[in-house]
Amino acid sequence: MKILVPTDFSELSEKALEIADKFAKLMGGTVTPFHSHIPISELDEPYALGMSSQMYQDFEDIESALSDRLQQFAEENVNKNRLEKPIVMMGNPAQSIVDTSEEYDYIVMSTHGRTGFSRFLLGSVSEKVLRLAHTPVLIVEDESDVDDFKKILVTTDFSDNASSAYPYARQIAEKAGADLDLIHVVSFDQFEEEDEGSISISEIREKRIKLLEKEHFHSLKGEVNSMVIVSQDSPHEAIFNHVQDNDYNLIVMATVGRTGINYLMMGSTTANLVRHVNTAVLSINPKRENK
Repeated sequence: MKILVPTDFSELSEKALEIADKFAKLMGGTVTPFHSHIPISELDEPYALGMSSQMYQDFEDIESALSDRLQQFAEENVNKNRLEKPIVMMGNPAQSIVDTSEEYDYIVMSTHGRTGFSRFLLGSVSEKVLRLAHTPVLIVEDESDVDDFKKILVTTDFSDNASSAYPYARQIAEKAGADLDLIHVVSFDQFEEEDEGSISISEIREKRIKLLEKEHFHSLKGEVNSMVIVSQDSPHEAIFNHVQDNDYNLIVMATVGRTGINYLMMGSTTANLVRHVNTAVLSINPKRENK
């Protein structure tokens, strides 16, 4: 299993490498540190004014220096037996990560980093990778506590997209011997339309999620629970509140990747949840064919 870890040498990048190392140990994989360098000539004009072209002409020297630094940075956070040769590329960080990740099984990255001279938030590089990569993306925060991945949350809306996340959650849970919770959120507003005496929506959904549990997670050795959460909140708010009341090491969920201008809009449940939780989130793009 090959894990790609984009880094900008920040403290949060250290966290991503540390978690990637734990994940690689669990899954029997390797970690490849990655850095994308933006040449000064490609920065916005205010940053480039007054700078000599000589500063960014010799890309080979820059690449060599960055590779050495990246190797040293990675060795401080990853077991050498699991560490692969670092990759340094020139150009747009998000696109470089997405393109390189096609040869990898997972991406592990933080929600913050640097591009040029400024820090970016989720909404720039991390957002684009989350939206565009067809490789599963594990997003971590500074406060993420994955421990040994012993408690996993999986979300579902019963769609085909949601089902693309189940094999990844099952594989991780099998390796870790983890307990797993499978949840579905249903809007409270739907109950106002129910006829008295009819089978309730919650009953229907509870039967359905029990079937999912049996079909996809029955073989796990750890404890498996499934539940329907009825909430007046939006799905990501309901999931967030549930996560706040439970100590999960990992959340696994699917997201629909988009191309073109739409990927800049951060409207999905996954994206909104990533913004607010400290728990590590594994996002699966349903366009990817499961191996």
